[in-house]
Amino acid sequence: MTLDRIIDDIEPADQKIMQQAREHTSRLVMPHRALGELHLIAERVCGIQRTLEPSVNSKAVLVMAGDHGIAVQGVSAYPQEVTGEMVRTFVRGGAGINVLARHAGTRVLVVDIGIIPDVSDLAGEIAAGTGHFQGENVLIVNKVAKGTMDFTIGPAMTREQAEQSITAGYNVAGDLFEQGVELLGTGDMGIGNTSPSSAIGAVIMGHPVERMTGRGTGVDDEGFGRKCQAIQKGIAVNAPDSEDPVDVLSKLGGFEIGGICGAILAAACFKRPVVIDGLISTAGALLAHAMCPVVAGYMFAGHRSVEQGHQLMLEHMGIRPILDLGMRLGEGTGAALAMPIIEAGVRVFLEVLTFEQAGVSKG
Repeated sequence: MTLDRIIDDIEPADQKIMQQAREHTSRLVMPHRALGELHLIAERVCGIQRTLEPSVNSKAVLVMAGDHGIAVQGVSAYPQEVTGEMVRTFVRGGAGINVLARHAGTRVLVVDIGIIPDVSDLAGEIAAGTGHFQGENVLIVNKVAKGTMDFTIGPAMTREQAEQSITAGYNVAGDLFEQGVELLGTGDMGIGNTSPSSAIGAVIMGHPVERMTGRGTGVDDEGFGRKCQAIQKGIAVNAPDSEDPVDVLSKLGGFEIGGICGAILAAACFKRPVVIDGLISTAGALLAHAMCPVVAGYMFAGHRSVEQGHQLMLEHMGIRPILDLGMRLGEGTGAALAMPIIEAGVRVFLEVLTFEQAGVSKG
């Protein structure tokens, strides 16, 4: 399916169903909207799924992994080899996202959408004749290329590769939705990927690079200066068109950012809620939003990262974070942590009695 066709198929969340859900909430046996944001979460899920009997029991987190040419500019506190090493750790179930996903009762699927090393030996099997991904932690190899180019000297990727990364993310997420996943989380892995994410935010929203850029993996003052200079140079060298999200992705982005963008577009197409994570996931969301603003109605922000550009991105899309815990790990950890809260809101909506059912005077 072409990107234009994907965007054409997206419809806004159903406001009529959301209003009906609000009316139901007003009848629950408690003071009016006494559980605050939990009510709004449940009502939004109703509007997204087009039902007053919402379900988010089947959950998955997609961790998109890609390497970045910009890493050679010293923008990260960690060497580039860590990307592939962490992918192996995800599949073993030993990373932060694996622990929090187990806590949330969700599966983790890692997509090699553009890392440098070959990790195909770890790729998960798909049950014969079913198309279903098997196992708790699965690696899917859908490599666009072995890392992007250094965007300080030219485009990070070709336009065709940018579109390919978006389509790859759409297809993987779409397969999960067709298999019954009701709530999707997005995550990332890629040494150096806060730089392209900050660059995308600076161009799409028109903010100064210094305002959009944070410390990433924890670079010192000197490293932060190099990072800002590299991003500024990349924008100047490539002159991305802020009105063309695919152009911005191709010149400054990463394959995993494109994949996250595609997964978010798939959520909107399949009418499923998607929980975005921190800066990198939200850069993908920002691109999807620039292509089709109504996708914001399908997104929940799992948390607010300490990366300063993250909150600016969320404000631009009109999305409020569920959690604020001083996190900056990525991997989908904020999305996984927020999933039980979304489930709680849905359960309140479905299981709390109304005043009439409980026989309690409303006053």
